[in-house]
Amino acid sequence: MSHETILIIEDEKDILELIAFNLECTGYKVFKASNGEDGLKIANSEMPDIIILDLMMPGIDGFDVCRKLKQEKLTRNIPIIMLTARGEDTDIVSGLELGAEDYVTKPFSPKILIARIRAVLRRSSDVKEIGEKLNVAGISLDISRHLVEIDSEEIELSSTEFDILKTLMLSPGWVFSRNQIIDAVKGSNYPVTQRSVDVQILGLRKKLGDKGLYIETVRGVGYRLKESL
Repeated sequence: MSHETILIIEDEKDILELIAFNLECTGYKVFKASNGEDGLKIANSEMPDIIILDLMMPGIDGFDVCRKLKQEKLTRNIPIIMLTARGEDTDIVSGLELGAEDYVTKPFSPKILIARIRAVLRRSSDVKEIGEKLNVAGISLDISRHLVEIDSEEIELSSTEFDILKTLMLSPGWVFSRNQIIDAVKGSNYPVTQRSVDVQILGLRKKLGDKGLYIETVRGVGYRLKESL
């Protein structure tokens, strides 16, 4: 049986109860919130291992909830899976830019949602267990602490941005295609657009400031992290 805790923030009662039932049957401990305000309170008080977040809610919508969670030091590293009734790239990209790790479009299969949850939790666990510290191009990345620093100043990254940077730093100078980055960060055969990788790289470069210049676009291929300019 699993010991992880999951917070579901969903305003449609039938969907909320359906997700909760399936997760509890799988062995997860579940917290439920029917609106964004309650979801934020529970996230801060219970510190769940993962959050399932509906985007389209009255009041504080899922985008604002995600933004607030990622801005708070206490909750910013909690992985978030978005639930969206629309599969347009704009919605998905907006959520990923805010720091969400994954998304599932409605209607969805509970089995697929649980598989996505397990994959995100597994990646989070792997990061905690490796315990390595990487230093490339003046960027310091501590895998066990999920911490990135430049000149001793902490850089706040989403989990996906962190995993992309870690992938590039593990093999500096090596060119990764967009599909290879998706496979390394999300797992093989993951259904995400290559455009999403470009958006994540763009956000990562901005957060790294001058060090973002070390992430080079290799035209027609993908990206690599250079050790020097």
